[in-house]
Amino acid sequence: MVQNKIKLTPQDILEKSFKIDTRGYRLQEVDRFLDDIIGDYEQFLEIINDLEKEKSNLLSEIMNLKQELRNSRLNAEVASTTKANGEVTSVDVIRRLSQLEKMVYGTKNSTDVSTNSGTEEDKQ
Repeated sequence: MVQNKIKLTPQDILEKSFKIDTRGYRLQEVDRFLDDIIGDYEQFLEIINDLEKEKSNLLSEIMNLKQELRNSRLNAEVASTTKANGEVTSVDVIRRLSQLEKMVYGTKNSTDVSTNSGTEEDKQ
């Protein structure tokens, strides 16, 4: 992506030739300087490629984490709505049974049953 915006490649710099004037620069100095530029340019391209790969990996990780978050929220929502919608637990069954026994047998027998049920919540 970033490489499309870069005008020159290290090879372009290497193959660049200059016209020689009588009062021009020393050719050896220009070549040494261009060699330094080529080295730096190659390092920049390597760094850019590494960062692009890292960015791609991080984006895919973000997408995975977002999906996990959506799934967790959905599971939490489903769990909360099922409890609110009347999912029956064993404690609820015991409470309902205790109430039915109170209605059928009266209050005296229901206290005996609730103490023998074995659950802490029914004893309260």
